[in-house]
Amino acid sequence: MKLTPALKLSLCLLGSTALSFAQDAEPAAETAPAETYTEAQVLETFGWYVGSQVGATELEFDAAQKAALLKGFTQALEGQPVPVALEKIGPQVQAFLGAKQQAYQEKAAAKGKAEAAEFFAGIKAKDGVQSIEATNREGEKDTLYYEIIKEGDGPMPKATDTVKVHYTGKLVDGTTFDSSVDRGEPIEFPLNEVIPGWTEGLQHVKQGGKIKLYVSSVLGYGERGSPPVIPPNSTLVFDVELLDIITPEAE
Repeated sequence: MKLTPALKLSLCLLGSTALSFAQDAEPAAETAPAETYTEAQVLETFGWYVGSQVGATELEFDAAQKAALLKGFTQALEGQPVPVALEKIGPQVQAFLGAKQQAYQEKAAAKGKAEAAEFFAGIKAKDGVQSIEATNREGEKDTLYYEIIKEGDGPMPKATDTVKVHYTGKLVDGTTFDSSVDRGEPIEFPLNEVIPGWTEGLQHVKQGGKIKLYVSSVLGYGERGSPPVIPPNSTLVFDVELLDIITPEAE
């Protein structure tokens, strides 16, 4: 099976990882912390960052496997030679990681489907919730549920329009994974270039209005999700305010 980029065996240079860490961690000047940290804290945090970049958490290594990983990492830090030539052991590494990833995906899929069934059972019974049948880009059909929170006073967009919105996206447990509201800056995008749940749903709200979208994984990010913020088979809830519609003619 093909591994996701986050789970591929990485041979990146430590310097490249350090550069990525510096870019991710660089604070805005006005929010730079006044605290100073010990060398041990600096290295511990950098070690955590390196580990987080390879998707190791979701592979659920046991204690012995973690020990072997740490042993290899220590050998690399000490400049020791590779334990087994990469060209020899590479296929077995890929097979091992592939099996780990498949187990994770199957577990995540079962959890996502169970959560979705329970969640949508409650949504269907909620006053004001409407539904339409929608199709994703692979031709799979599913029901999209939505709720008009505020009636707008303008036109409704078409799939070929570009829209300007403010939005907040959450998982069914209430975790916010993305929000233009929090960033303080709305976004613009062609409506037919986003997930099907948005493409279909936003055609049912008027300009100036607000809509809540209840998007299944079929109409969202599917079996793979969008690591690391959206797990596989995730049901998503979006609060969207339609600020403006830009038609192709206007563009």
